[in-house]
Amino acid sequence: MAYVAVSGGKEAIEESARLLDFYKSGTDKDIEIEAIENKLSLLVDRVMCEAGLYAKTYAALALKQCEGSVEEAVFLLRAYRSTLTRNYYTNTVNTSEMRVVRRISAAFKDIIGGQILGATYDYTHRLINFDADKDNPAELRRLTIDSLAAQTPEDIVLCPRVSDALKEEGLIDNCERNEHNPHDVTVNMLSFPAARSARLQTLSRADTGFISGLAYSALRGFGQEHPTVGELRCGYVELYVPYMPDESESIYIGEILMTEVECFCKADDKWQLKLAVGYGAVFGRNENKAISMAVIDRELDNGGPYPVQNEEFVLMHGDSLEMNGFISHLKLPHYVTFQSKLDAVRKTRGPDDEQ
Repeated sequence: MAYVAVSGGKEAIEESARLLDFYKSGTDKDIEIEAIENKLSLLVDRVMCEAGLYAKTYAALALKQCEGSVEEAVFLLRAYRSTLTRNYYTNTVNTSEMRVVRRISAAFKDIIGGQILGATYDYTHRLINFDADKDNPAELRRLTIDSLAAQTPEDIVLCPRVSDALKEEGLIDNCERNEHNPHDVTVNMLSFPAARSARLQTLSRADTGFISGLAYSALRGFGQEHPTVGELRCGYVELYVPYMPDESESIYIGEILMTEVECFCKADDKWQLKLAVGYGAVFGRNENKAISMAVIDRELDNGGPYPVQNEEFVLMHGDSLEMNGFISHLKLPHYVTFQSKLDAVRKTRGPDDEQ
């Protein structure tokens, strides 16, 4: 369920909506959708991820419509998503075939395929560049295109998973192949205990701040794990849709950018010491959320007394729409219920309590 707060008469509500234009009228300059999509790509990726719809242009449009409010943009994009007809299901994506643009490991210095720093703010000074408003976007675009044109294309080298080598050594258990279709949380109600596919879907669509905060609580001691990022990879994966009745042949429909993380943790095995893997995968470039997902994935597997280990607590309270909608509903009139509380308080007061 999702709550929307509305109060006041019809005319008041209409005037309130018109006032939104006032807050957007502070300058005669406009922000183009293309500029939001490409200049604020991390924000666009977050909205797509929490909305569960990979559509960069529509995410940028939603952000422009609601003054950059993430929760409102997610609401708009999910509402639009609910009107779309689902005609096909893609084949399961094999992320080991990802066209990697960034790949690091905090567990090993030397990994097959090498570490690829890619584009990241991790190694930059966190200082405001006061000359950023003087940038020439057209010149930057031209220099980038010229730089790419001067490079010689190389064959794509696939990067094997870091965890594969550990599995070959028997240090990580191989998961049995699951032939069942994933649980689709957009079609079926979430029930508990939840299937792992439902858990990961719910976490990928959850509010980034909520997920990050829960993972942080586990790292600070309110959980069992302090994992190591075995591998973080960001890149493009190809999507194929089967078009033969027996699904023997598929057709390529495009590619999407995603971030995937595997965290290594100590497995709870009383017979021998082993490693376990926590997993996270999200749309676009959203590394902290993917890492947080992997941390929480392991905590939920472990179980325990802390909030991050309680499946129902984690999965039911992180949804951006549900969370912000329920909080927003507090702005609705509660006149009757509050008067009832007030009357109850007044009845407890005696004559001597009156001032």
